[in-house]
Amino acid sequence: MCQNLQETMKTKAILFDFDGVIADTEPQYDFYFNRLGEEYGLGNNFAAKVKGVTLPNMLEKYFSALSENVKQKITADTLLFEKNMDFRFIRGAQEFIDYLKTTDCKTALVTSSPQGKMDIALEKMGLSFDTIVTATQITQGKPHPMCYLLAAENLGVSPNDCVVFEDSIAGIQSGKAAGAKVVALATTLPAETLKNYAENIIPDFGDLELINRIIE
Repeated sequence: MCQNLQETMKTKAILFDFDGVIADTEPQYDFYFNRLGEEYGLGNNFAAKVKGVTLPNMLEKYFSALSENVKQKITADTLLFEKNMDFRFIRGAQEFIDYLKTTDCKTALVTSSPQGKMDIALEKMGLSFDTIVTATQITQGKPHPMCYLLAAENLGVSPNDCVVFEDSIAGIQSGKAAGAKVVALATTLPAETLKNYAENIIPDFGDLELINRIIE
């Protein structure tokens, strides 16, 4: 795919978000964060507000009035939850990543999750990338473009030569702000919602011909 693409366009790297893009973890997050939101009086759809947001940014925005002890408890509980998550592939994601390894396209994992969680997830799923950017390495989370800019820099390519796969609004905005082409997956949010933010939308990675046409 990418070898053929480079004859017609400048794509040099594919950058993946993790939750809702590679791993089908969003239902688990919805349950956890909605319960957290109800516990602290933040409404019954709190998960929708924090999709794609790093834990430190979430604490700063929604829990800043709480004591440090409470914030430390939320952090510890969240890290324990993530450590024990069930990591299942989004349809076609494993096959697409495996295919990219046979091409000359570089790959990156760019996630708002902490490094500890990703170490566990990547080992369980048997995944590797040319570079990995986690929340541990950035100071400004999505929708700020810092994470995607750092991934492109690590790969030695221009963001304009990258294609980003994202599922959250904050992630889509981050990829676009970095200057990359963005493909949205309707795995977390419906396509009807995503069309207000992304020009290219796919249900999952099950149709490689469709992905090829979109990238081309």
